[in-house]
Amino acid sequence: MIKGVLFDMDGVLVDSETFICKAAIMMFSELGLSVSAEDFQPFVGMGENKYLGGVAARHGLNVDIEKVKARTYGIYEEIVRGRLLPLPGANEFIKKCINKDLRLALATSADRIKMEVNLKEIGLSPELFHSIITGLDVKRKKPFPDIYSKAVKSLGLIPGNCLVVEDAVSGIKAGKEAGCRCLAVTSSFDAALLKDADWICESLLNVPEEVLNW
Repeated sequence: MIKGVLFDMDGVLVDSETFICKAAIMMFSELGLSVSAEDFQPFVGMGENKYLGGVAARHGLNVDIEKVKARTYGIYEEIVRGRLLPLPGANEFIKKCINKDLRLALATSADRIKMEVNLKEIGLSPELFHSIITGLDVKRKKPFPDIYSKAVKSLGLIPGNCLVVEDAVSGIKAGKEAGCRCLAVTSSFDAALLKDADWICESLLNVPEEVLNW
C-alpha cells in the first residue's frame, strides 16, 4: 500500500521552466553564444549541470559549469522575484497526502539554491516535507534512479510503497527504475511521451482517485 509520495519540483509544484530557460539564454548571451529554448528541451529534468552543460557541449563551448551555473541562478533569482506561482492543484494535492498521513519527500535535480528560491516564491514551507533531496546529494542525476532511491531510504520506506510525481520523461524513467509507481503530470511533455507512468493527468487538480488509494 502507498506510504510515501516523492515530489519532483519544477513542472510539478511550480512552473519555473520558462524562467530557468530565460536565465540560461541570458547567461549564454553574456558569453557570446545565441541559443534558443529548443536547445534545452532534451535536458529538461536532468539538473542544471546537464541542462547547461549539454547545451554548451552541443555548441562546442567549453565552460566552467560551476561558474555558469552560479551566474544562471543569479539571473534566475532576479527574474522570478514576485512572478512564480504554484502549479494548479499542487497545494491541494500535498494537503491530501498529509491528510492520509503519507510521508513526503521533495526530490529535485536542481541545486539547493534554486529549490530554496522556488519554495520561498510560491509560499511552500520546506517543513511540509519529511525529507528533501537535491541534485547536490547524488552524483548520477535523472534518468538514473539514484535520487528517488535515496529519497525512499530517507523516508524509511521501500520503493514498492512509494509514489513518484513527475513531469519529465527522464524523471518517470528514474522513478520506475527506482521501483516506485509513477504519476505523470503533462505540464512539460505530451502524454504520449510519458506513457511509462502508471497514471497520467493534466494537472494535480485532476489526479485519479486510485493514485492515493492502493
